[in-house]
Amino acid sequence: MQLRVPVRGPAALKVLAAAGAAAAPVQLVWGGPSEPPRAPLRPPWAPALELDSGTVLFSPNAICQFFFLTRGDEPTDLSNQWLEWEATELQPAATAALYARLVLGRTALEAAQGLGKLLTHIEQSLARRGAAFLAGDTPSVADVVVWGTLFPILQDENSLPSELQALRTWFQSMTLLEACRDAADSVLMPKALLEFKSYLQKQPPPCLAMQRATSNEPEEEEGSERALTEEEIAAAADAWARGAAALPKPWQPQKPVLPVEGMRNVLITSALPYVNNVPHLGNIIGCVLSADTFARYCRLRNWNTLYVCGTDEYGTATETKAVEEGLTPQEICNKYHTIHADIYRWFDISFDCFGRTTTPSQTTIAQDIFQRLLARGFLLQDTVEQLRCEGCQRFLADRFVEGTCPFCSYEEARGDQCDKCGKLINAVELKNPQCKLCRGVPTVKPTQHLFLDLPKLEERLEAWLEQSWATGDWTANARYITRSWIRDGLKPRCITRDLKWGTPVPLDGFRDKVFYVWFDAPIGYLSITANYTDQWERWWKNPQQVELYNFMAKDNVPFHSVIFPCSLLGADDNYTLVNHLIATEYLNYEDGKFSKSRGVGVFGDMAKDTGIPADIWRFYLLYLRPEGQDSAFSWSDLMLKNNSELLNNLGNFINRAGMFVCKFFGGTVPNMVLTPDDKRLLARVTLELRQYHQLLEKVRIREALRCILSISRHGNQYIQVNEPWKRIKGDEKDRQHAGTVTGVAVNMASLLAVMLQPYMPSVSLAIQGQLCIPPDSFVLSHDFTCTLPPGHRVGTVSPLFQKLENDRVEALRRRFGGGQPEDLAVEPQAKQTPSASQPPPAPETLMAPIDSQRLQELTQEVARQGNHVRQLKANKAEKAQIDMEVAKLLELKKQLALAEGKSPEVSVPKGKQKK
Repeated sequence: MQLRVPVRGPAALKVLAAAGAAAAPVQLVWGGPSEPPRAPLRPPWAPALELDSGTVLFSPNAICQFFFLTRGDEPTDLSNQWLEWEATELQPAATAALYARLVLGRTALEAAQGLGKLLTHIEQSLARRGAAFLAGDTPSVADVVVWGTLFPILQDENSLPSELQALRTWFQSMTLLEACRDAADSVLMPKALLEFKSYLQKQPPPCLAMQRATSNEPEEEEGSERALTEEEIAAAADAWARGAAALPKPWQPQKPVLPVEGMRNVLITSALPYVNNVPHLGNIIGCVLSADTFARYCRLRNWNTLYVCGTDEYGTATETKAVEEGLTPQEICNKYHTIHADIYRWFDISFDCFGRTTTPSQTTIAQDIFQRLLARGFLLQDTVEQLRCEGCQRFLADRFVEGTCPFCSYEEARGDQCDKCGKLINAVELKNPQCKLCRGVPTVKPTQHLFLDLPKLEERLEAWLEQSWATGDWTANARYITRSWIRDGLKPRCITRDLKWGTPVPLDGFRDKVFYVWFDAPIGYLSITANYTDQWERWWKNPQQVELYNFMAKDNVPFHSVIFPCSLLGADDNYTLVNHLIATEYLNYEDGKFSKSRGVGVFGDMAKDTGIPADIWRFYLLYLRPEGQDSAFSWSDLMLKNNSELLNNLGNFINRAGMFVCKFFGGTVPNMVLTPDDKRLLARVTLELRQYHQLLEKVRIREALRCILSISRHGNQYIQVNEPWKRIKGDEKDRQHAGTVTGVAVNMASLLAVMLQPYMPSVSLAIQGQLCIPPDSFVLSHDFTCTLPPGHRVGTVSPLFQKLENDRVEALRRRFGGGQPEDLAVEPQAKQTPSASQPPPAPETLMAPIDSQRLQELTQEVARQGNHVRQLKANKAEKAQIDMEVAKLLELKKQLALAEGKSPEVSVPKGKQKK
């Protein structure tokens, strides 16, 4: 086979390294710098592998994987996941970083800053798994591909941030491999890099739409935008002119909500929270809040949507909690169901039905599925070894046992799963087991149980998964976890337990047992729907008309992707199976985990006691939603995002737009005569709106929120550049332009009110009330239209957000940091009640100051950097070097403005105030 490698281009590095690492028998042919690409749609720097059969591979990753296959290295789920991540996430960012280094003249360390989150992802993966390489203890194709993408930018491990120790060690190990060294010597010659630099200079600057900076700095924002076409500008102006009449009419389903022929029928569930505890912020974002955001978006799209959830009330966890609190299991369920319902009501979760699993419907439906499985031969009986406590005179279900994890030696593992390593455990495998009730040492005894025969269902499951993955949107972690379960073949799964509190098993010989919670609990989605409507089967036995979305944290995935679907497939009753399985990673608290017992972290029933409105909590949790990797709640970051993104960006724009209508035009939207610049803004907003749709349709909730903030940044810049408060005092032309700017801005605010509704429903409603947005306009389309036409009257406009002060946030940090009394008081922040006629507060008052020492340091740094830039210009240095140092100066000035309590958004001449 022949490998043709152009002399320019970074992709050659990984294919040559892979060929060397796999000792692939290839004939290497170097292509000339002016040689056309081997395929019409391939870039000229892409390599090509021609096999002996005549087949040609053009994808660098496919070529690398082929080399390892020829050596006999079969791909694993983990290595495949890394290759997919490299192609979709790392590769675009690396191209932009390489552009910054070669074309813009940035240093390796500066270029690497654009890869920050991606490098952290590699660091966390290596550290969490404790392995030397990405997919195991030896280098794999994943290591070669990821290393080959990073090496042209970093060159050596010293370019990596010092805190990324695991990444540095891995990078150094890969660089020292003979195959990687030889490939680097062959490809990264100065001449080859010059060729590639020449190629890049002729291309448009790379644009990372999915990783846009959230800075308010105009220079950075302009640099990240792609150019608009004349067709896009004209189309945006046409859509605007059509006005609200072009919007679809909001559709209100009848109650109860039932599938409708010819409509998109969306059924949404979020994993049922255990009734035995109070949910913390991580539980809330992982399940109910993420599902609620998507459900609200679906309703704005006029999709016929049903969102159901409820408390999971059966099983060991409930019995354990009942023993702890001296209550009956039913009393525990009643108590905590009310607590959960109150929390979700406060967070404004828009369930169509929030139910519970301790209902007659649950028993009826679960027992029916069981009987159908039994009749079709998908259940087994077997004797199992189980722990029995002689002191309590009972067999111990999984959660009544605690001990040392047999896999990671964590000393507080449960009998069903280890919270540290996440692996599922058979209770008899625990080391040093203890009965959770009496702390006695249990003994192993035989007992009879029923099993779901997963091996017999495996073929049906795999066929269904192939179809669901091809047509639905499953998160990467959901696919990976599911693959890992079925990779080595499924085993029978026990579905009964020796408990009293649960759905009874309707079979002689097992009537003293109940169903295992993970067989029983997902059936709760069906029974809760059955308690909502007696026509529940129109949702749950209607896969031809219904799309099912499941939301959960990643630890719930196998039960929703393997066990529950196998139960429904085996029952063979035309059940609706999940089309889109949306799993989050974990949300941590500051530098650790949430812990109710240690008083660490904010739990749902505490959030409202902080005095911070529910919509602020919603915004921040969705802003840092752990979509691709674990994230962490931070009080400092919450304050920063509230004061900058909400107060200084979003709230500032919406308030100014509404206030200008009131102050300059008597509360009536003025006439608008669009200039070419105004039309370009309409097109830019339309692009953001469509990106918002694309992301939310793929349930990328966190990234879609950035589109909202980007639109408000465009709005702030638009107002600041056009200065309507000055133009309103000018001649007729200036006054007309002030009216156009004000009218366009208030219509942008109207659009933001709708886009915000899934994220911040109360704020959205407040904007709707202040601007008197017609209810018929409260629907989402893909076009930005003029919904508040000339002559429309707005109402009373007032600020939407208030500043979070540093001392208040520090008090909250201490309160929820552990070891503090639960009732430690936090002084409520005084509410701002400005008059509706007052202008919005100047952004200079909206940022929290920092200490004077830091202020002095920044002032000195700005002065030094300014002198350095002036010296470079005087010496006529290269433009790329000057641009790089100017960028540093702008960043320092932005930090100084923040330190002084000013907005970094725009430069304001001395003696002037923003209007």
